[in-house]
Amino acid sequence: MTPAIQSVDARAFYDTNGYYIARNVIDSTTLAALQTDFIRIVTQMEGSGENINARWDNENTAALDGDRASVVYHTHQVQKYSAAFAKFCFDTRFLDVAEKLLGPDIILHHSKLFLKPAGRGAAFPAHQDYGYFPTQAHSMLAAVLYLSDSDESNGCVRVWPGSHKLGPISDNMGGNKEVVARFPLADSVPAICKPGDIMFFSYLTVHGSLANRGEKSRKSVLFQLHAGSDAQDSGGHPHSNLTLRGWNHRMTRTTANAS
Repeated sequence: MTPAIQSVDARAFYDTNGYYIARNVIDSTTLAALQTDFIRIVTQMEGSGENINARWDNENTAALDGDRASVVYHTHQVQKYSAAFAKFCFDTRFLDVAEKLLGPDIILHHSKLFLKPAGRGAAFPAHQDYGYFPTQAHSMLAAVLYLSDSDESNGCVRVWPGSHKLGPISDNMGGNKEVVARFPLADSVPAICKPGDIMFFSYLTVHGSLANRGEKSRKSVLFQLHAGSDAQDSGGHPHSNLTLRGWNHRMTRTTANAS
């Protein structure tokens, strides 16, 4: 069972376990607006003719969901689709929790929509996010805003508590059988969340999910954040480099002009 962690010290819990769940962060009106725009984004994506399936096509994924027809609908940068999501990036309630974990200077690296459809949502093998967008001080974390119930019936995120203390793991992005075998599902904790909850986890925290074989779709939007004092090496990954609170100590004229 997921611990009742709303009453504990957020930073202490995060430092120990590599994740933290903030409950009921946003009000029902804000939540309803974001849920509406989530569906609008998905509908627009479906009509675009682009590849919107982010399922990892590897043996480890197949071992978990056994179905190459499974899907996870996905796009980066939801704030470019929707003013409601752009406004949420600066929501005080969201940033107040993020500040407990990152400090007063908070930078948005990118956002990402995930829809794991009912009955056919793909699994994700155990992995770290570190390899996609490393930073020097490893402050990078994901803040996952839930717009639907997320539980074991619809393929919720599972974390391996304390795994962030291992630091960067070589070849850690879901395709390595040895890495996946190192983190058995029995050692993971399901992150049970309700609409309006936000789950924060370090990009060093090993996490994954099982397939959605249930009757409820899983809807979430992830905001990847890092401290303003940390230097990012974005490589080819989409990134915003947008200051949500405080100051970006690493900003330069060249960086500011980058897309």
